[in-house]
Amino acid sequence: MRKVGLVLGVLLLLCSAPAASAVQYGEPDGDRHPYVGLAVFYDKDWVPLWRCTGSLLSPTVLLTAGHCTGFDPELNVSPAHAQVWFDPGPIPVDPNWTPGTPCTKKIKGYPCGGGFKGTPQAHPGWTGYLTIPNTHDVGVVTFKSRIPEDATKGKYGRVAPLGYLDNLATRRGTRSVEFTVVGYGLQLVKPVLEGERTRFMGTVSLVNLSSALTDGYNIQYSNSPGEGVGPGGTCFGDSGGPVLHRTDSGDEVIVGVNSFVLNANCKGSAFAYRTDIPDSLSFLAGFRITP
Repeated sequence: MRKVGLVLGVLLLLCSAPAASAVQYGEPDGDRHPYVGLAVFYDKDWVPLWRCTGSLLSPTVLLTAGHCTGFDPELNVSPAHAQVWFDPGPIPVDPNWTPGTPCTKKIKGYPCGGGFKGTPQAHPGWTGYLTIPNTHDVGVVTFKSRIPEDATKGKYGRVAPLGYLDNLATRRGTRSVEFTVVGYGLQLVKPVLEGERTRFMGTVSLVNLSSALTDGYNIQYSNSPGEGVGPGGTCFGDSGGPVLHRTDSGDEVIVGVNSFVLNANCKGSAFAYRTDIPDSLSFLAGFRITP
């Protein structure tokens, strides 16, 4: 277990519970967000370390969290490789793989084969520690070869423009703002990788953009709106997954990437690192990604 300000050594901070569906109180996503993928990260010897969720923004760039792509002080390792699957699931674990062992060519399925191989890169400000409020918790996986259009049905995620959430909150307040969260996670601590994976989606509500924990860098959102009975929330493995808002024109834009939660049973408020701020947008611009 970890407290705010210590090592972010779990996929979603301070969250431990029995195995369950990925997005709490959610439903299988199916093909609604085909650009959202399941990402596994490996050390230099191709030993799987942990898994997260990410959003393909272009044929060669996947958006995810910095703590997925960067240094982990607890394990004293930075991932050297990544692999991404866009199948909505269930994605079963290859029975020939043993946790803690390197991937080999003989293992054809998840978490070793069948995905698209890429290179992880965290925001240069990511240190491995949860430096509230500006965690710099954003990262990418880049691919040398373009991801085929049929893998994501030709669809890509789109980041919100600068200041999108500030304008939204000013215009509508917080009570009426809802987001869609999408992820492949189970409620388990990294580096556990057992169990099949399915892409789930759920609905959460905006709580705060300007507290000491958010301060213009993070989104605080409810993990179970509706008096604690649903309809959505995030937990382990949903890290890096998109927090989406539907614009007035009906399009969905990514306003944040899932970062951490502050509740031991994954049902309290959760936090996402904003993508509509200069820190994120300037980082993404380095990969030719613009709103």
